[in-house]
Amino acid sequence: MFGFTVPQAFADETCNSPYLSSLVKGQEDYLYVWTLGVKGMGDGSDKLVTLDVNPKSPRFGQVITQVSVGGRGEAHHAGFTDDRRFLWAGGLDDSKIYVFDIHTDPAKPRLVNTIADFAKRSGLVGPHTFYALPGRMLVGALSNNKDGGGTTGMALYNNKGEFIRTYDMPAAPAMKGGDGYGYDLAINPARNAMLSSSFTGKKNYMTPLGTLIKDQGAMKQFGNTMVLWNLKAMQPEHVFQVPGAPLEIRWSLNPGDDWAITATALTSKLWLVKKDAKGQWQAKDVATIGDPARTPLPVDISMRADGKGLWVNTFMDGTTRYFDISNPEAPRQTYAKKTGSQVNMISQSWDGKRVYVSSSLLANWDKGGADDEQFVKLFGWDGKELSEQWKVDFYKLKLGRPHHMKFGAKAGQLAAYPAAAAPAAVSIAKR
Repeated sequence: MFGFTVPQAFADETCNSPYLSSLVKGQEDYLYVWTLGVKGMGDGSDKLVTLDVNPKSPRFGQVITQVSVGGRGEAHHAGFTDDRRFLWAGGLDDSKIYVFDIHTDPAKPRLVNTIADFAKRSGLVGPHTFYALPGRMLVGALSNNKDGGGTTGMALYNNKGEFIRTYDMPAAPAMKGGDGYGYDLAINPARNAMLSSSFTGKKNYMTPLGTLIKDQGAMKQFGNTMVLWNLKAMQPEHVFQVPGAPLEIRWSLNPGDDWAITATALTSKLWLVKKDAKGQWQAKDVATIGDPARTPLPVDISMRADGKGLWVNTFMDGTTRYFDISNPEAPRQTYAKKTGSQVNMISQSWDGKRVYVSSSLLANWDKGGADDEQFVKLFGWDGKELSEQWKVDFYKLKLGRPHHMKFGAKAGQLAAYPAAAAPAAVSIAKR
């Protein structure tokens, strides 16, 4: 995706948009954690929590700031603008988008804009994926503002937070095989390709998990497709049948690779998207994650920067798994560790030596009782074993439920992409 050999060590997560103008050079200083508020806990609001994660700091492993947004809207995912000056974060329930300034003082993010009319302007609800484009932000949503079902789309904004237009996810009969569902987005500029995946609508993701899995009708309302888009034209070109709600998408960053991988939540599979011998893009099931009969519920994945390994978190059994994907056609699980009673997001450093894990999936899907752990943990990885370095208990600190994580750095710790490495600018159609 980036198409270059990294000349020095970088800390950045491997899942960011290729259009970011800079990488964190060396050790990350901060971890920004988009956190769900819990009624009666602290101020009860969603918030951006900043952890000090530099081992040379006297505050290593501690919360240094928290910025409340003044309400609970099911905080979920976040993403940097292409200039990395701002972090956009969304609420699945209230459909608000919060924009934080993380460049003026990276240790003390500031809420500088709240986009409250996302649903009205776009016709969508549940802003989920925030994917940077040159001067723009593409926001993938999970649902719509008409019936709360899975039919959805993507909304394009400029970096000032001004709405531009909506792109509908392809659905039958207009496009054969399309179900109209959406979830994640991932771009390979060298191939003029964007992939989107699919999940479910607001009615389902705001229903308690125990109730949902007993409702046969509701369980049929999950996406079973991925879509290949012509990036420059922003037109869907092909719909792949990928049963079981394909979630996060990761393109290999290894120079010369042109394949991507995803995990399906309900069927517990790894799927590969790659061109076949005839040069046609195909999607195929290449591995099983745990025991599908026990519904481990794969959630987040993180691919190594060299495209040789993949971390997979499974929510229900609280397990972090590592797959050798040096042959992406035949991934092999080589390691597993129970890292919590429930685990969701996983973020690894560019050099693969540090792995962060957070615990919350959705407020109504998180476990109860003693299994309702809410934490962020840092693990060291030596290629053989995950070694816990610290744990921040978000309940003990009355912060809420930690979800998405992004790396931050002090001024001077950001390095520009080499000029020859930067992906070509993309001109997005404005029809």
